[in-house]
Amino acid sequence: MVLSFFRKGPSGLEHAVSQAVGMLGDARHSFDAATLALLTDTSASAVDADIRATEQRMNQTEIELRSELIVHISVQGTMDIGPVLGLILLINRIERIGDQAKNVLDLAEAGVVLTGQPDSEAMLAERAEISALFGEVAALMLEHDDARFADLTRRCEGLQAVHQAKIIGYVHSSEPGHQVVPRAIYYRYLNRIVANLLGIARAAGEPLVIDTDGPVDDLDE
Repeated sequence: MVLSFFRKGPSGLEHAVSQAVGMLGDARHSFDAATLALLTDTSASAVDADIRATEQRMNQTEIELRSELIVHISVQGTMDIGPVLGLILLINRIERIGDQAKNVLDLAEAGVVLTGQPDSEAMLAERAEISALFGEVAALMLEHDDARFADLTRRCEGLQAVHQAKIIGYVHSSEPGHQVVPRAIYYRYLNRIVANLLGIARAAGEPLVIDTDGPVDDLDE
């Protein structure tokens, strides 16, 4: 298991795991703030500076962690390369969630208003459900549990199926474009956020297999 290797093994990279969990916490903060601006009366300008500062902090942490992991490989040799590359891919997924949260903020700043609509309450409930997933993924990063991971997988895949169905429904809707297009875009962002959360949990619990005769497994979109 990628993260347990760092926590319990002789690698000395427990700090990298802790920093990665902190990055996920920052990503959750950005998600919560951005969706608050889109789905409630909260002004986008009220959260803009906070989200941008959080994004900069995440980017800086990613740079520092990549450097730390590269130095580790250069010192320890290739024996740890599988877990190290797995952690780098995991960190990249977290950074992508931060970007996707920023995309949600961009919708709010473009003037999209999804508050006071017939589906607003359901969208807020879904926002809370996805926000809670961040905490569950962080817990799995710190201590993998097969049963909890299986349950998380089931729920994430269920959310993705719902999101995809909504996107298709909006594409074929006869409602005005100014109503359906922002929703289709928003659910596209949610779909990728959930996919990356599941990918983080999977990367935290499964070793990256290095095939010396082929390419290393890469991230999904």
